[in-house]
Amino acid sequence: MQKFNQPVRGAMVMAGALALVLGLSACNKQDGQTTAGQKLDSAVAKTEQAAGQMKNDAKSAMASAESSMKNSGTDAKADAKDAANTVANTADDVAITASVSAALVKDPDLSAIKINVDTKNGAVSLNGPAPSVAAKDRATTIAQGVKGVTSVTNNLVAPAG
Repeated sequence: MQKFNQPVRGAMVMAGALALVLGLSACNKQDGQTTAGQKLDSAVAKTEQAAGQMKNDAKSAMASAESSMKNSGTDAKADAKDAANTVANTADDVAITASVSAALVKDPDLSAIKINVDTKNGAVSLNGPAPSVAAKDRATTIAQGVKGVTSVTNNLVAPAG
């Protein structure tokens, strides 16, 4: 190893220290430009912000999906209930129609003729001929006496007289 005299060695140490200071100051030099450290900090902050936003968006999407699923379930449940009620009402109407027809057949004046009985939501409609005005009126009374009948529209046609 070569030996330097004291002044030369001091100058070399000073030059090395100056190079180190200049190098370090260049890392922190702003000149309107950001340093690598600042860029890294900014990127980390932006990434954290984006991750937070994504987390909030995911929470919002999950809440919306959950709400939609609940509403869909409620809607499906309501639709099923409506369908069940429609089927039950139709079954009730069929039973009412059968009961009214059976009751009309038991009447001696009405049994010999064909009376068309239609029922919708408990409302009975009678159509066809009637042998007399009295028999027509009895048909209304008979239909009204059947369980589940809410109203009777008597369109039977009786001979004038």
